[in-house]
Amino acid sequence: MGCAPSIHISDSRVVYHSSKESDESPHQTNTLSQQHNHSVPPGLFIKSSHTSTYKAAVTEVQFGPMRLHQDQLQVLLVFAKEDSQSNGFCCACEKAGFKSNIAKTPESALESFLDKHHEIIIIDHRQTRSFDAEALCRSIRATKPSENAVIIAVVRRQSDRDETSIMPLISAGFTRRYVENSNVMACYNELIQLEYGEVRAQFKLRACNSLFTTLEKSQEAIEITNEDHKIQYVNPAFETTMGYQKEELYGKELIEVPNNEKKSDFIDNINSCIKSGKEWEGVYYAKNKNGDNIQQNVKIIPVFGHRGKIRHYVSISRPCNDNNKVEKQCERVQAESQTDIQSCRHKDRRKGSLDVRSTTSRGSDGSSQRRHSSMARIHSMTIEAPITKVINIINSAQENSPMPVAEALDRVLEILRTTELYSPQLGTKDEDPHTNDLVGGLMTDGLRRLSGNEYIFSSKHVHPSSGHPISSLSLSDIPPRIAQAMENEEDWEFDIFELEAATHKRPLVYLGLKMFARFGVCSFLNCSEATLRSWLHIIESNYHSSNAYHNSTHSADVLHATAYFLCKERVKQSLEPIDEVAALIAATVHDVDHPGRTNSFLCNAGSELAILYNDTAVLESHHAALAFQLTTRDDKCNIFKNMERNEYRTLRQAIIDMVLATEMTKHFEHVNKFVNSINKPLTAVEENEGTGDDDAVKTVLTSPENRILIKRMLIKCADISNPCRALEQCIEWAGRISEEYFAQTDEEKRQGLPVVMPVFDRNTCSIPKSQISFVDYFISDMFDAWDAFADLPNLMQHLDNNFKYWKSLDERQLKTLRPPPE
Repeated sequence: MGCAPSIHISDSRVVYHSSKESDESPHQTNTLSQQHNHSVPPGLFIKSSHTSTYKAAVTEVQFGPMRLHQDQLQVLLVFAKEDSQSNGFCCACEKAGFKSNIAKTPESALESFLDKHHEIIIIDHRQTRSFDAEALCRSIRATKPSENAVIIAVVRRQSDRDETSIMPLISAGFTRRYVENSNVMACYNELIQLEYGEVRAQFKLRACNSLFTTLEKSQEAIEITNEDHKIQYVNPAFETTMGYQKEELYGKELIEVPNNEKKSDFIDNINSCIKSGKEWEGVYYAKNKNGDNIQQNVKIIPVFGHRGKIRHYVSISRPCNDNNKVEKQCERVQAESQTDIQSCRHKDRRKGSLDVRSTTSRGSDGSSQRRHSSMARIHSMTIEAPITKVINIINSAQENSPMPVAEALDRVLEILRTTELYSPQLGTKDEDPHTNDLVGGLMTDGLRRLSGNEYIFSSKHVHPSSGHPISSLSLSDIPPRIAQAMENEEDWEFDIFELEAATHKRPLVYLGLKMFARFGVCSFLNCSEATLRSWLHIIESNYHSSNAYHNSTHSADVLHATAYFLCKERVKQSLEPIDEVAALIAATVHDVDHPGRTNSFLCNAGSELAILYNDTAVLESHHAALAFQLTTRDDKCNIFKNMERNEYRTLRQAIIDMVLATEMTKHFEHVNKFVNSINKPLTAVEENEGTGDDDAVKTVLTSPENRILIKRMLIKCADISNPCRALEQCIEWAGRISEEYFAQTDEEKRQGLPVVMPVFDRNTCSIPKSQISFVDYFISDMFDAWDAFADLPNLMQHLDNNFKYWKSLDERQLKTLRPPPE
């Protein structure tokens, strides 16, 4: 079973440590906090040293396997008036090396005791007119610290005829009585008898509480029986392993519990061993309450008591782990296929799973406990991922779980070992083909279902050089029609399609100039308006106007939504100027050079971009990389050229992170992290503090990790905010994205590629159904979370209206964007 590691326990009076610990190191103690229901006085702390000017005040007590270092005892003397008896006890305390306090009233006595937690309290019971000694004793006994206190009543000397019963004192809570005798030596002897009698017994009881706390927390199943084999104690680990509640076991003989199918084969050997005072250790199958057999390593230890007789038996057991078998199987599977490593799981993990703790934490158990498999070494690494810790905890819980729980945890582990932890699993395509196709197309980086031939999709676009003629534009000379189209650009109802028409499909340059000026981007970047104008022009030139949806109008729309969100109060509280600039730039470039096809299409077609980026976040990686290539290759459009190096790297990192966040494969991960790291903590703060504690709110909003999550959520919501726009804009965007998906499906069929989204066939597709699926699956939860954070009632109203519009069309079995004319 192995020796448990040394356990160090301390409180403000006594320090305990394992008997195997060196006598020279009593200071290596840890705080034992009050996390249990046993009687341990409050105010526990680490005691680093034990020194006293009185030699007699520091003693060492041996208690079984534990050594107790007893610090200076404290005595509380409660005497209404100073007399020879109180003086006698004061002198006796000084002689014994005890620290004494004197109280003259019940109130001051109770206050002093609650402050000092004296080991000995001596109350004058002679002066009944001064205060009620028995009432005071009851008051003290009503407090938690008094459980370990010894309370003495000083009574008058009486004749044999007047001797009264001690029961009233016992009932009041006194430990014993002291017949008045002011002789210092008599008082001293009384104190010494108390120290070596009742006080030391209380120290031992305190130690028992600590030991039982250790047993309660032990992961090994522990059972204690008396010499007649009647069960006296079982710990929670035993209850979990065997399925019994302790109330079902206490007082029963061991033979009444069906704990071994082959008991007759073992009982004689076990008894002959333990009755001779020796430990027995072995393996047997025990039956739990459900009748399941559990193979266990068991150690039974006899405990000797009064007169050297065996008074108790301690049984320590742990379910067996077939480590050799697991190790060999894991190594074989790893050699054959890294992807099939899950086959290393056993059907019943209580018998076969690898218990990492047993191979890593018991160094004193010899070489037999040091057979680390490769899996064990991985799990015992200092640098450990949170998901690995979670899996280890579940594996540990499985060891002692009933079969239904173990099987359920098996399914949990199967889910945790996948990489898509935040992506809901879809049903069959027959259930909702629109949702399945839409989600499948947006949330996969490509399904390489090609056989034989490889198809190449390569779009060769010539990027305009820096020498390309650029219109001399500035905020001061924007044509009136364009200026009029941008008048309400700060409003959510801003019509991007009106600006698109006014600028002849070049809205990004004009809207960008106005937006960037409003947020002081040129000032922050230390660049001229001419440089910004050149940059906006070259970025817009690299959007494909031939795309129905992913063109510069979409980029301008996302830029507008980003700027709108940046002005919301909660967002402004969270982000710094560099975050705002990063968000505006990321929105501008987030789809630059988009080919009008999804990542899945590019991967299936074996495109140059898919090969370049290893089929992973292909388009998003390309947008971010190309944006910096276009920006930095010519000083005329390099808006970053005057930035300090470290600030530029910070800004660049933020832009890249936001652009990559628009990839839909991690949609649910970003939303869940935002909700759990920001929304829930903010809600908790506001509920606990009423209106919310400003410092606590600020901590949640401005931590570096949370600022990243907020920026990701912001650009994600801006990128797919179409369903939250006014109805006419929503309908227009729905038509455009549908047309782009129709064109992709047409090309997939034409080239013989896998059709990623079969429902987007222009001859059969229901646009209302596709919009309903998109809102249900992606939009609702995300904007609920974003609205809870940023307060966006107008957007949520549009979303509700638009959803009702699509539902009404679908209920009429219409597949078009609009109902037919009346």
